[in-house]
Amino acid sequence: MGGFGPLVDAAWLAGHSGEVVIADVRWYLDGRSGRDAYDRGHIPAARFVDLDTDLSGPPTRAGGRHPLPSPDDFAAAMGRLGIGDGTVVVAYDDVGGVVASRLWWMLDCLDAPAAVLDGGLEAWAGDLETGASSWDAARFTARPWPAERFATIDEVDSARLDPESLVIDARSIERYRGEPNQIDPRFGHIPGAVSMQVGDNLSDGRLLPEAGMRDRYERAGAADRQVIAYCGSGVSACHDLLAIRHAGLDDGRLFVGSWSAWGSDPDRPLATA
Repeated sequence: MGGFGPLVDAAWLAGHSGEVVIADVRWYLDGRSGRDAYDRGHIPAARFVDLDTDLSGPPTRAGGRHPLPSPDDFAAAMGRLGIGDGTVVVAYDDVGGVVASRLWWMLDCLDAPAAVLDGGLEAWAGDLETGASSWDAARFTARPWPAERFATIDEVDSARLDPESLVIDARSIERYRGEPNQIDPRFGHIPGAVSMQVGDNLSDGRLLPEAGMRDRYERAGAADRQVIAYCGSGVSACHDLLAIRHAGLDDGRLFVGSWSAWGSDPDRPLATA
């Protein structure tokens, strides 16, 4: 599949559904069950991917709410889901790819073919299945997470002061500004970070066209600086990284611990303006 990804549309998926693994990556910040949503109706043959257990390790103060799983644990999860070496994956959710992009980023980092369904479940015009699908397990070889695709908390601390780097915050503008909420350990953002809330990557539930997306990120300074993206816990920041790839710009890096790690450290500075 030459030129595959990072996005596919629903017509492409309908025509290639037998050639790919479809991954339902629904998850809700408000505590609703993604699994329950999957059981009520999903794209035929889709497998439910659990963000908390399949795409994350156990939460820690230093690692944040959704740290990366170990390479062995990730490989085991992918294999259990029938995703093997070379399997083509299309991930979707019901929030414009904001959650599904986490699976895309993790697979892409390992040079595994993956894409996000543009428009998500709402773009799918076909029938839905209920209950669980069935599939055979596969072998997914464990590979180390490539350090060049991720940023440590100390690298972020240096990058925020580096004029050749750009730190972007994918959370809502309200959380960026430091308005009180029930999610963040402290209220505010990393000093020097620029707000690039993921909702602005979308128009009617789909990513902006390539030219419009490129303009959005170029205006933020992403064209000529090394980008590091963060959010609350390293999930929605992947959507900004997806948008950067879609725009044809150089890949950014993910700060996995994001604000859940930075904000939990009282020695790390914050800004609210």
